[in-house]
Amino acid sequence: MDWDKLRIFHSVADAGSLTHAGELLHLSQSAVSRQIRALEEALNTTLFHRHARGLILTEQGELLFDATRAMIKRLETATARIRDSEEEVFGELRVTTTTGFGTLWLAPRLPRLYEKYPDLKIDLMLEERVLDLPMREADVAIRMKEPSQADLIRKRLMAVRMRLYATPGYLARHGTPETLEDLHDHRLICMNVSSAQVGAAASLVQHLLSYDIPSTLTVNNYFGVLQAVLNDLGIGVLPDYIINDTPNLVRVLEDTESGEIPVFLAFPEELRQSKRIGAFRDFVQDEIVNYRKQVKKQALEKLDN
Repeated sequence: MDWDKLRIFHSVADAGSLTHAGELLHLSQSAVSRQIRALEEALNTTLFHRHARGLILTEQGELLFDATRAMIKRLETATARIRDSEEEVFGELRVTTTTGFGTLWLAPRLPRLYEKYPDLKIDLMLEERVLDLPMREADVAIRMKEPSQADLIRKRLMAVRMRLYATPGYLARHGTPETLEDLHDHRLICMNVSSAQVGAAASLVQHLLSYDIPSTLTVNNYFGVLQAVLNDLGIGVLPDYIINDTPNLVRVLEDTESGEIPVFLAFPEELRQSKRIGAFRDFVQDEIVNYRKQVKKQALEKLDN
């Protein structure tokens, strides 16, 4: 089958328009249209439904689009691996992690990675769903539990615990709880227990809610929980790493915390020699070391005070 026709078909299917695809491919609309008609004649099928508002794939078109998408991903992988044989660190690196860790810990530290490797193109995919690394849905993952997928290189980075935090302003107005029973007089801000999250975090929230707290605010990610806490809405259940970058928060009920949550970095075995992966792995490990030093420093300063 003619690769040029498949490439043009894929661009049209992705753009949903002959005109937009032509602009991306630097071809006229009529040239793109001729290639699509020729491909449909070769396959003896209709690939698109034509509408005034654009093009919609037929069932046969969806099948072909799935195939061309897989082919292009494999080509991108091959291109990246070829480029990784060079000394420079550049090109796209698709990183997946949770919304909370990605927004609150990783993203604020990325300027230092770009400063060292300005030609990197990070595609940061933040979601609770575990992407399939062997199928190349992402290049590297940072997850809150050890990955179970086969053929992955994995490294434990650190451990996280969920704790209770509030602002000094909120506590000045509403008082500081001394016992879990005192939470009845406060608003609890947390992830909804039905949201995708690690078991240790959900268990802590369930335990806290058992104390008959009348007012709550639930959010489906920790970035939202943090914003609500910073705006003095209540006491939030947050990962302990936020205190490093948000030192104006006060820990509440210091004996209350979740079990240990391990944080792992993982990537496919086939990318072991990737210089982009290596650069990102080393960057994260260095940032973990700096993070631990800062946490230790803050703990010593707290003792001195």
